[in-house]
Amino acid sequence: MNATSANNRLTFGLGTIGRDMVYAIVSMFLLFYLTDVINLPTETMWWVAGIILAARVFDALTDPLMGFIVDNTHTRWGKFKPWLVTGAVTSPVFTVLLFTDFGLHGSAYIVTFAVFYFMWGISYTTHDISYWSMLPVLSVDQKERERIGALARIFANIGLFFVVVGIEPLTRIWGQRLGSTQRGFFMFAVCITVFMSMGLCVTIFGVKETGIVAAKKQSTPIRELLGIIYKNDQLFFTAVAMSLFMIGYMTTTGFGLYYFKYVYGEQEMFGIFSAILGVSQLTALVVFPLFSKKFNRKTLYTGAVISISIGYIIFFFAPVTTMAFIGIAGVLIFFGQAFVQLLMLMFLADSVDYGHWKLGKRNDSISFSLQPLINKMGGAIGSGVVAFIVIVSGIKEAQTAADVTSEGLLMIKIAMLIFPMFCYAASYLIYRMKFKIDAGFYEQILSDLRERGELSKET
Repeated sequence: MNATSANNRLTFGLGTIGRDMVYAIVSMFLLFYLTDVINLPTETMWWVAGIILAARVFDALTDPLMGFIVDNTHTRWGKFKPWLVTGAVTSPVFTVLLFTDFGLHGSAYIVTFAVFYFMWGISYTTHDISYWSMLPVLSVDQKERERIGALARIFANIGLFFVVVGIEPLTRIWGQRLGSTQRGFFMFAVCITVFMSMGLCVTIFGVKETGIVAAKKQSTPIRELLGIIYKNDQLFFTAVAMSLFMIGYMTTTGFGLYYFKYVYGEQEMFGIFSAILGVSQLTALVVFPLFSKKFNRKTLYTGAVISISIGYIIFFFAPVTTMAFIGIAGVLIFFGQAFVQLLMLMFLADSVDYGHWKLGKRNDSISFSLQPLINKMGGAIGSGVVAFIVIVSGIKEAQTAADVTSEGLLMIKIAMLIFPMFCYAASYLIYRMKFKIDAGFYEQILSDLRERGELSKET
């Protein structure tokens, strides 16, 4: 392992701790903040739910455009880092504004929320796409990419689960000291945005691009934007499989706090449960490189899906007050999910090289723009499912678990556990039937690119 590789692994990975903190609070807890902290009226919540869905769809559809912009950026600092700087400055501002109480109500609140939420999505996109699309240019070695990606996912999960585990106790403590739970959420948002900016600075000043691509700089015309995606069949099928996976994942996680408050009956247990899941995911990411030495990616994916499926079945049939069964189910689900998330990241990276080989042009950022697009679409649909079930099941009007009917509880369990299982199954089938870049094919791709003079001989 050379010094540059070690430095890049660490400084690239550290850049996403705070980013994932910010994404977690908005994607997983903004709805809870709106319904249970500032207690928006039901008629306002319908408007807000529609705004969230529309904004995420809009944001997702503009991700490839941001990828196009990054790929066509040529500065002395490269094409990625200028946009990391932009995101590090703007994203914290709109995150904090979403959790700021301006004393507005009705139409005034709806319009203000819409502006802040749309701007939050745009600002997050600027650094999200530029960050992840750096991965393919850091190495073309599959194992090194796995090590870089695994460490980045470890740091990302540390950030995510800091929010998941810490949000309930910290907002409660700060809320007591500052006079309201709303102010507790505001202080929490301020703190994590500081972490985000600090982490991105580490990446901006620490990562050294390796110059693996030998071809001259190329610009991509806007008319070729969609063609880059659909002509790269491996990128397209990876995107479809990832989308289905993320819809299931975001639906399950979106119900987490509601489940422990209204089904399990003890909201405080959510933090403990989340800590268990956080350790499970981090453990999975740490041991992934060891498993990848013994098993190919197809075997790893199959084993992960089996683990997830068993976990969901146990969770669905577990007594709602028995933490032991719920905990075991959670470990199986999130251990497997960590494997799948990392594998999907590697499939995207390999698809960049495949597209370079097949189409004769390298588009790292346009290709990797599909990852945030997929995450946002998954989050949009997942949030839509959660918001719909929260309203129609009666949770929106409930105060405690005793206020929710048995029919309402069943709705939650089906939406949280059964619906995601079908999403995961469909995702896996698409991968097995359509994805063809195995280790042998990938080496052939690299060999052909070197012979064409489009990849550095040293890589």
